[in-house]
Amino acid sequence: MVDEQAPVPRLVELDVLRGFALGGILLVNIIVMSGPWAFPDGVLLPALVALFHNKFYVLFSFLFGYSLTMQFRAAERAGVSGRARTVRRCLTLMALGAVHAVFFFIGDVLFGYGAIGLILLLLSGLRPRAAVWTAGGLLGFAAVAMTVMSLLTDVEGGSTDPSEHTRDLDAMRAGWGEAAAWRWEQFSGNMPQYLVFGVVAVLPLFLLGLAAGKIRLLEDPARYLGWLPRVQLIGFGVGAPVSILGALFHWPLLAGPSLLTAPLLSAAYAATLLRVLHARPRVAEIFAPAGKIAATTYISQSVITSLIFTGYGFALAGRLNDWAIGAIALAIYATQLYLARIYVRRHRYGPIEWLLRAVTYGPRQFRRAPTAVAP
Repeated sequence: MVDEQAPVPRLVELDVLRGFALGGILLVNIIVMSGPWAFPDGVLLPALVALFHNKFYVLFSFLFGYSLTMQFRAAERAGVSGRARTVRRCLTLMALGAVHAVFFFIGDVLFGYGAIGLILLLLSGLRPRAAVWTAGGLLGFAAVAMTVMSLLTDVEGGSTDPSEHTRDLDAMRAGWGEAAAWRWEQFSGNMPQYLVFGVVAVLPLFLLGLAAGKIRLLEDPARYLGWLPRVQLIGFGVGAPVSILGALFHWPLLAGPSLLTAPLLSAAYAATLLRVLHARPRVAEIFAPAGKIAATTYISQSVITSLIFTGYGFALAGRLNDWAIGAIALAIYATQLYLARIYVRRHRYGPIEWLLRAVTYGPRQFRRAPTAVAP
């Protein structure tokens, strides 16, 4: 399943996994997009937390690390510096992420991906085994830290101030200026914690993707298809029960194990999708187009939900029940899958992808005949 016309092949599997992950990411993000740090009471929230929360950013982060190896291979074939390209790309992601966070969605990941991507670049020389061990060490540290913090918070009885929630809700429903000021306050105020979490919990996933990319794991189905049933068994057998228990009972002692087992459940989802893809190749037509323009799809989710929930549009934040919000998320995602399929028939890149490539490779690359298509 490789585009044979590209010197550095574009893997259909990566695009399918990205496109699939975008749906899970939206279902989690809309919890915050629809209101400040709160979601209507009901059965939907525990279900979303159990099945989706901290699962799909894991998959997306793994794919980010994998793609870095392909970008380095593309740079090597072009005879240019892969490190210089990566620095430009990461700085552009940070700039896009800052704009995205301030004007549309405070839960932005692009800024963090750019910042942590620079750290990944420093570690890109690690051998696959060393990258895996480093990732394991960081995740172990993060799990211990999360457990301790959860226990302390439980003892101190942390709670949300109703007046602060009301202020945040009013800011979401306000116009551009007030809403942007509120988002900047949230974005800048939480930056230290955000970056620390990125180093201990996101960087390990980048490193696992880097290790997989270096051994070209997904580029030869014969190497991984036989392992997929075991990945499903472990992921659904271990990751799912821990995630469900954590969502239902909120036990502080499960904070660390939940962080460690989330990648197992994410891997099980990916393994299931890959098995379906190889049994029914036409599944790629559903998810791959959105995966090809993943950054554009991701940001457009924030633009659309801003028009629905904030003062930019209908200001429905805090005014809908959980099932209505879930239905909106599914409708947005289904529409995006459909429109992406139409869009990629006529265009090689989405608007955000075009900008990233222009900065990374230079605008002249758009005037040349198609060559490498690195993710």
